[in-house]
Amino acid sequence: MSRAAESESVTRAAQNRGIILKSRREIELMRNAGRVVHGVLSRMRELAGPGVTTIELNAVAEELIAEAGGVALFKGVENPQARFPFPAALCTSVNEELVHGIPSDRVLREGDVVSIDCGVRLKGYCGDSATTIAIGTVSKRVGRLLDVTNGALDLAISLVRPGRMWSEVAKEMQAFVEREGMAVVRDFVGHGIGREMHEEPKVPNYWDRAQRRLDFELVPNMVLAVEPMVNLGTHDVSYSGEGRWAVVTGDGQCAAHFEHTVAVTSNGVDVLTDGN
Repeated sequence: MSRAAESESVTRAAQNRGIILKSRREIELMRNAGRVVHGVLSRMRELAGPGVTTIELNAVAEELIAEAGGVALFKGVENPQARFPFPAALCTSVNEELVHGIPSDRVLREGDVVSIDCGVRLKGYCGDSATTIAIGTVSKRVGRLLDVTNGALDLAISLVRPGRMWSEVAKEMQAFVEREGMAVVRDFVGHGIGREMHEEPKVPNYWDRAQRRLDFELVPNMVLAVEPMVNLGTHDVSYSGEGRWAVVTGDGQCAAHFEHTVAVTSNGVDVLTDGN
């Protein structure tokens, strides 16, 4: 089979899985949405500190998104586990909260960590990114949790290239985290992204036999939200908090979450939410 025919076959296989490959124009539109997300998260890093509430952070984020002409992706999203649609632009998850924390009058304190997840639709296309911020000085172990989770994301990005199976990337991410005695969350994974926040494929951060049917080959113009979520203790999580939105660690220890939207290119990867 010629290289062109092989490439066409791989592309067709991706499309048969429901994976929507993007044009160069669409990827640039997603980069523009990603720049808005990057700007919001950069501002959150400046503002998040002892004495600040997560609802104050959300108010600033909503203003920045509106000024850019964007729409907050998370606001109004429904979840079968929850009692009402998500009410804010940001997910702000503190300490043992992993994801989907609702901004509130909770005051951030010295030693806390807060995961901030932001998604924006701009001119019909989405960008999605997350970071976890240390509030003041955190314990050495919690600081290492943040470094390891961010390192898992950096590792994944460094491994993305066309022709590689996602399982190869996921195995490396899992091994990297587990060498540190930490746990990769199984219940939540990354996802394809484009005109919609959640598209095919599912993008796990770990690998086992049960995942084999979800494996996929990385193909140019595939766009993924890669988002490792790591717990200090057990990988188990449960729903808790207001309206059953927040997801918390099973043992009450801290969690961290980092995410970028990335496009697979002909020879590697292009990060769409790094502000460039």
